Amino acid sequence: MSADAGSAQGAPSALPEIAYYYPEPYWGLHEADWLKTLLLFFDEIAILLPRYMRGRPEEADPALAGPMAERGLLRVLEPETFVDEEVTQALATAMVELITVGAFDDLPRSGRYAELSRTRLGWDADIELAQMLVDELQTRGLARPTEDGVSVPLHPTVRTTILVLLAQLLRGAGRRAQMDLHPVTDSGWAVDALVDTLSSPGLPSAGQVISLDLQEVAVDISSVPLDDVLAFRTDHGLEYRAYMRRLREFLAQLASIDDEVDRARALADRKEELEDEAERLRRSARGAIRRPLAGFALGIAGSAWTAATQDPLGGALAIAGFLVAGLPNSQDRTAYSYIFAAERSLRS
Repeated sequence: MSADAGSAQGAPSALPEIAYYYPEPYWGLHEADWLKTLLLFFDEIAILLPRYMRGRPEEADPALAGPMAERGLLRVLEPETFVDEEVTQALATAMVELITVGAFDDLPRSGRYAELSRTRLGWDADIELAQMLVDELQTRGLARPTEDGVSVPLHPTVRTTILVLLAQLLRGAGRRAQMDLHPVTDSGWAVDALVDTLSSPGLPSAGQVISLDLQEVAVDISSVPLDDVLAFRTDHGLEYRAYMRRLREFLAQLASIDDEVDRARALADRKEELEDEAERLRRSARGAIRRPLAGFALGIAGSAWTAATQDPLGGALAIAGFLVAGLPNSQDRTAYSYIFAAERSLRS
């Protein structure tokens, strides 16, 4: 079995498993707590940071971003090179298709627009294609002319959609760079945007979108020194990663069930299994870290479909194919995002 096919079934990846933080290019101080806990589940944390923003993560969170970078735990992906031609073409295709089917027709055209760096739109990979997309959005009042020469003001919903699509498309770019990227966020609205996109009519994922609710699986280790976190990861990281992979496996299995009653029954069975596994992980953490700790929850949302259902000539179905660009050996195609949240208390 190939590495890609094995990964699709939830098996360990031969590549470094890296949490891709999105939708923003770097986290703020108020998000630092859950970022440290991510290290239990992944080898590193990656961000997509334009060069003109270099140094901002350390300014926003000097206590964590700097030490993580020094230890090789923070990987900075520069869109100037990482958003390559394949990603740019896939992003433009997906966005044009969403525009064509009217996904943004009912959005209000007044209010504050938010900047998105041109490089994350693929400006350095294919300027003509990126400009075409921007022009298309401007024609519909969904984008405005650049004010600083490095970014494009976009309607907030359009901006979020682009960042959510990028989180999926960059998985392929990661594979091409020998990395196994996994989209992660603590933003409920970013996950909602992914679900809405995957539920769009015409996509092979429509009607097959699954959300596995947040389940307390770890402890909030924000107050634990980074060296102690890494020591705990050495002893227990494999258990946390196995749980993370199990979520992906369950998502793919559930999404393949067409009958809603059967799916609900399977979901109930899977939820019970996950709860048992989560309880074992919580107990190991409470036994190893002797201090009051809050809970840390993990969930996943997305969809899966088989390669056989894809029509390579269909415009709408092309989105699904591009979402997993770089995974040609995978029979089960998935688009997903992990969502994390720190809880106020950890149940006993």
